[in-house]
Order: sequence, then C-alpha cells, then structure tokens
Amino acid sequence: MVLDFESQVLDIEKKIKDLRNASKIGDVDVAAEISKMQVKVDKILKQIYQKLTPWQKVQVARHPDRPKFLDHLRHAFSNFVELSGDRLFANDSAIIGGFARIDDINCVVIGQEKGHDTESRLEHNFGMPKPEGYRKARRLFELAQRFSLPIVTFIDTSGAYPGLESEERGQAEAIAKCMESSFSITVPFVSIVIGEGGSGGAIALATADYVLMMEHAVYSVISPEGCASILWKDDKKAAIAAESQKLTADDLFSMKIIDHIIKEPIGGAHRDKDVALKNVKTSVLKYLHLSIEKTTNRATSRRNKFSNIGDKFVVNNI
Repeated sequence: MVLDFESQVLDIEKKIKDLRNASKIGDVDVAAEISKMQVKVDKILKQIYQKLTPWQKVQVARHPDRPKFLDHLRHAFSNFVELSGDRLFANDSAIIGGFARIDDINCVVIGQEKGHDTESRLEHNFGMPKPEGYRKARRLFELAQRFSLPIVTFIDTSGAYPGLESEERGQAEAIAKCMESSFSITVPFVSIVIGEGGSGGAIALATADYVLMMEHAVYSVISPEGCASILWKDDKKAAIAAESQKLTADDLFSMKIIDHIIKEPIGGAHRDKDVALKNVKTSVLKYLHLSIEKTTNRATSRRNKFSNIGDKFVVNNI
C-alpha cells in the first residue's frame, strides 16, 4: 500500500522491483543501478517525511504494514506465557498479555493488537478492546504487583469498542478501574505508543512511569474523524481537526505528555520493520532500566505526573 503523498516514489520503486526480478532470471548485474535508485527514493522520502502534516501522520500511523504489537512481542521478548480472560465474562483478543522476558528482565507485557489481514483484524476486533479486555489488563497489572514484575504496555488502538454490548458490560467503569489500578501499583511501568493512541481506550494502558512514542505514531483524545463529526458535523474535515489536536509525537513531547520519541526508518516503520522493531526494543530497555532504578515512590510519582499535565498550557477554542 502506497500513501497518496508518497506517489512520486511509486514509479522508481516499481523499476527497482523489476530490476530485482530481472537479476534473478539471468546473469544480470543490476546491483549498482538498484543502489543508485534506492538512494534517490530515500532522499525523496526523507524530504516528504520531514514535512508531514498531522493528518498525513495519522495515515502513516494507520498503515496496514506497520509493525503491530505481536511483531514487537516476537522480536523483543522471549519465554512469553499468555494469560487469557478477565475471570468475569470472556477473553478479549484485542488485548494480549502475559509473562515474558526482555533480555535479562522478567516482566509482564500487554499490548493492543490490530491484526495484519482481514482474518486477524476480525479476530482482534481491529484493536478495539471491550470491557473484558481492560479487566484482563487490570488483572495483569495486579499480578505484576503481586510478583514484583515490571510492566511494559504497547498502545495501538483507535479507541475502546463503542458497541452497545460494551456499554452494557460497563466499558467506562472497566477503563476507569484499569487506570485506577495503574496509579496504585508500585512496580516499574513503561508504555509505548506504536501506532494510534486513541482516547481513553489508549490511556487505560498508558498511565506509566515513562510514555514513549514512535516518531510517526499519533496520540489524541479522539480520532480526527470523531472530532470533525462533533465540531462540524462533517468527518471529511478530519484533516482540519488533526491540525488542531496536537496529536503528533513532536507536539506531545513539547507539552511533556510523552517522555521520548522513538526514531523510525526513512519513510516510516512500514518500510523497514526490522529497524523499527530494533529501535523500539532499544528504547524500551533504556526506559525500563530507568523505571527500575527510580528511588521515589513510583505510584505517587506516576499520579503526580499525570495530574500535572496541562498546568502550563491554555486550551484555545478550535
């Protein structure tokens, strides 16, 4: 999938693909030409991605080829033992979690999974958790506290599932209790926004000691389409809403809502998954060690951190 603002590199990438296929057929040495064309592609992409608008960042964050939680889980963690169910109603596949190990650190890892294709997206409900998903996460928070294990969470959701059955089963209460639990536990806690961070459905898993965010991820109180529908009764004005929402990593870092921006490969994480996965693991380990080394009461520090967000900023009318 090529995003509309990347169209100028489409022809060059097609030629690179054709040359690679040709080199497999016969004794054709096209390595030098491919390298030259790739340099040109990288240069164009670098120029494009340095000037992305907030709405374009939203499109990159939603790219179907972008690494998902399970990709990060397989790359960075070992000895994963999944724990299913909320012990109240059912298991929610939009949130996956359990015990794992990252390098020499035993931990609890939890993430929102969107899926890669139609079948897996349906299985994981497009990454939109229901109440049982948040109750499962809360259960895992409490297990981590009981066994003194650090917590790592991966955020990638457009928001909690808004269906009638979710409301009937107490969606708002489940999210609130999940957040309450995260403010009570004293174990080290690191969160990473890897794609979309939408509304309370995201923050329920992101009230951590350190909140990291990938360079082209987005994090907002509501989706641009939802914001546009509320303000202008027209979701086609999503691009205008995105400009006003301050949802990019740069915006959020400048407002001290997040603590670190994880660099992505040229052209976004979907163009070089291996580099993106490596960069995320490196940052997770760095901030996990910082959280482990904290000498202050983590629960109090965490609560103060989120309570003080926005103190220095005036909200302007859109």
